[in-house]
Amino acid sequence: MPPKIPECWGHRGASVAFPENTLASFERAIRDGADGIETDVHISQDDVVIMFHDPTLQRTTNGFGMIKEHKWYGPNGMQQLRTKKEPKQPIPTFDETIALFMRPENRHAKLHIDIKPSNSLGKIFALMARTIRAYDAWETALAPRILLGVWHTNYVRPAMDVLPRCGLAHIGFNVSIARTWFWDSCEVISLHFTQWTTRDGQRLLKECKAAGKTTMVWTVNNPLEMAEAIRWGIDVIMTDVPHILHALRRDLEADWNKTLARYPRTFLWKHHRYYWPVTLFWATFVRVLLQAAYGRLGKVAPAARRALDVVDEIGAPPPDISKTGNGYTVTENGGVVNGDAAPKAVADADGDYPNRDVPQ
Repeated sequence: MPPKIPECWGHRGASVAFPENTLASFERAIRDGADGIETDVHISQDDVVIMFHDPTLQRTTNGFGMIKEHKWYGPNGMQQLRTKKEPKQPIPTFDETIALFMRPENRHAKLHIDIKPSNSLGKIFALMARTIRAYDAWETALAPRILLGVWHTNYVRPAMDVLPRCGLAHIGFNVSIARTWFWDSCEVISLHFTQWTTRDGQRLLKECKAAGKTTMVWTVNNPLEMAEAIRWGIDVIMTDVPHILHALRRDLEADWNKTLARYPRTFLWKHHRYYWPVTLFWATFVRVLLQAAYGRLGKVAPAARRALDVVDEIGAPPPDISKTGNGYTVTENGGVVNGDAAPKAVADADGDYPNRDVPQ
């Protein structure tokens, strides 16, 4: 029996066709056949969660400096910025992105949020939770479609506590870290393509299949790599070009063997990026950098997530986690807010984007 056809997720949307991490890019990816979108989040100085990959503005927009040092609102706020790449687009907020995914035509799509370890533990999950919980039936219609991706174990417990209904994934560049520190807490393992190609990566892939864990690979734009990931039986392929992967999936449905025969495996021996010394270097580099910048990794007990799921199901508010020192507070009705942060404008539940010139 041939491996199943994997899901196609747009990496930062359809970021070849449109500026990355914009509403136009997200919409294009979904129209191109993407089952989900991968994107990134950062927090402004005035506590607005925005969809942005870098911690700084200058690579992709006409702004400059650290996101956390800029306000979102006001005449000089980041809401006035536009992308360098055409067609020029504004930076979307998390509120606007969730509104897009709650439109009736997009409710099949999933949202993978890369939580960079530079984000504030005391704010990021609480601010996102406030937006998610504002929707009717968020527990069934929204949260199960959201996957929280974490790089460091420091972010596992806050994600479990504040957003227990959302999925949890480990994003990484090191097979050993994934197996040692995230196996018990994450139901999804997402690794860079080169790490899956290693002998240990292939062992981890088999272990994930045996344990029923979802496997993801990023960022795959080469059809040769797409075909190889399909041979492995990877569950989700992230790509900047979802239309290419979608076309490959259509061909596979028509003729599996003939389609894969067009993509030989010899490329794995023709480029140094797949060689063991190179993959080991990058895995070691990422491990050292991660722990040097954000502290030692540590295990998180899996029982906490299951316990909080039960609490939510019976309608009681989550336990008081305001004393953890992470800055988030549980309200009497079970909502989660960030300290003294006042609610910001939330996008309309019907998907409208007030006062924005985003193409619809």
